[in-house]
Amino acid sequence: MPLRPPRPAPDPGAPVTTIRRDAGLYGYERALARRGLWPVAGADEAGRGACAGPLVVGAVILPEGKRGQVPGLADSKLLTPAARDRVYAQVVRRAVAWTAVVIPPQEVDRRGLHVCNVIGMRRALARLDVAPAYVLTDGFPVPGLDVPGLAVWKGDRVAACIAAASVVAKVTRDRLMVDLHQAYPDYGFDEHKGYSTPEHQQALRRHGPCAQHRFSYVNVRGALPAGSGVRDTEADDEEWVETA
Repeated sequence: MPLRPPRPAPDPGAPVTTIRRDAGLYGYERALARRGLWPVAGADEAGRGACAGPLVVGAVILPEGKRGQVPGLADSKLLTPAARDRVYAQVVRRAVAWTAVVIPPQEVDRRGLHVCNVIGMRRALARLDVAPAYVLTDGFPVPGLDVPGLAVWKGDRVAACIAAASVVAKVTRDRLMVDLHQAYPDYGFDEHKGYSTPEHQQALRRHGPCAQHRFSYVNVRGALPAGSGVRDTEADDEEWVETA
């Protein structure tokens, strides 16, 4: 059987090959592999807009070829819960390496949301069993990595490894929120997963925040009893109030 020709030596400083709009979900990985930049890891987070529960960051390296083409793979936000579970099972079975990092709400309050997002991506990428040669991240760059990388706008919709990471992060976080519902049944974490839905806001007004809420968020602080004495945190500028 003929030997596969070796890839050209990677040039981390060279620009990424131009990706055609019709290249499909796997276009980035194929283009990088042609330049000798493989494995390619994708990283994405879940829970950025939630006001309760952890921030979870996933990182995934998919294999080359047909095995890396995960049936039904898409941005986790575009999938139903049942479809996400099916894709998650395929991703963790097929992946060359994958991991999920959980950052508790107390750390989000202490450090700030964006800082935790960057830290979480660094941690997730560092914990992969296989070191990537290139990293694709969703939306914003991650400085301080040992390998080159690219921030991809709406990356979870255009790059397979980022979409896979988004599914890993989302499913991991949703399962954690279902578990938290057992400890904090008054808030409905199993339904809204910590996002600021009308039902969650109503529960916050009725019961006040619990230990799983992010006290640096304006809607959570607004639900505190008068004179509670809760100290503002350095993350006060990260006052996200978003819905799922």
